[in-house]
Amino acid sequence: MASTGIPKTQTVALVRDLGGTVEFKTDYPVPMPGTNEVLAKVLYTGVCQSDLHTKAGTAAGPDGTPITKIKLPHVGGHEGIGEIVALGPDITHSHGLKVGGLVGIRFSSRICRRCEFCLAGTEQYCIKSTNHLHHEDGSFQQYIALDADYLTVLPNDVDPKVMGPVLCAGLTAYKAVLNTNIRPGNWLVVVGAGGGLGHLAVQYAKAQGALVIGVDTGPGKRDFVLGIGAQEFIDFATEDPIQKVHAITGLGAHAAVVTAGNAKAFAHACEMLRVGGTLSCVGIPPGNPCLETPICTIVIKGLRITGNLVGSLKECMEAVDLVRRGVVKPVIKVRPFKDLPQVYEEMEKGDIAGRIVLQVAE
Repeated sequence: MASTGIPKTQTVALVRDLGGTVEFKTDYPVPMPGTNEVLAKVLYTGVCQSDLHTKAGTAAGPDGTPITKIKLPHVGGHEGIGEIVALGPDITHSHGLKVGGLVGIRFSSRICRRCEFCLAGTEQYCIKSTNHLHHEDGSFQQYIALDADYLTVLPNDVDPKVMGPVLCAGLTAYKAVLNTNIRPGNWLVVVGAGGGLGHLAVQYAKAQGALVIGVDTGPGKRDFVLGIGAQEFIDFATEDPIQKVHAITGLGAHAAVVTAGNAKAFAHACEMLRVGGTLSCVGIPPGNPCLETPICTIVIKGLRITGNLVGSLKECMEAVDLVRRGVVKPVIKVRPFKDLPQVYEEMEKGDIAGRIVLQVAE
């Protein structure tokens, strides 16, 4: 392992207790890469709503109750871009791995490669998986050890400032659009279209040939959403989205992707859909809210409801390639690492259009 110039300690954004404040600790140990691991210097990282919910202790599990099995102290971040600075011992799958290469720091950190889901190419559901949000320190640190066998190796010509949010928000949005089975010329509604997830869902849907209706509210959101490719915009604060969608589409939308983490956004989303339409659920509201669509409506209209937990590594690389080729353009604002607490406050207020990216490397 080459270790020249690698410090023993580093700065991390630490949360000691769920619901606590962010503390910048400057003497946190730099991990040593073990067998089949690489050490990467974190260059940039996006900030996700899941980071905020995990810090606050409100991240929901499959049963709707808050996740309690979270590594403490907690170092969040799962939209990171790093540069390999050292290779650990006995790397068995070294193809494409070299010091200086760019790698992604995604939500999924390690998988078993043997369970039914891994073998099916849906390893994001691996029954023995770990992730960088709840089990391992994530990208809110200067150096990170990564599993070389499940590494997101990026092309060297990508823009590291832009690519971080693609690894979670972009992948999730891309997967959500794929799960609608949308076809060129179909109408697709994105609820929360001006947010970090939503603005990417608008563009990935457009890349599939969909006609996109963006739903959101707030200063500048109409111009922003129309500017990234949506055909129509609905301000839910001044217009009824359900009536407006039907006025635009006639029979209703072919699909709706709800990226907003708000219970009201989901409550009547199915009412936007036509017969045979698909509701693709992405955002996770706090608590345990439910859809308010009668079962008879789902049955009689033949509606399809799907959930989206990030995606596979293969799908991640597809999402990356669309950004690399300029088909999808994440709207980001780069800020200093130390701004993380302020970014969390702005996220809670819903004041951010697009995605915030923190510059971690000095």
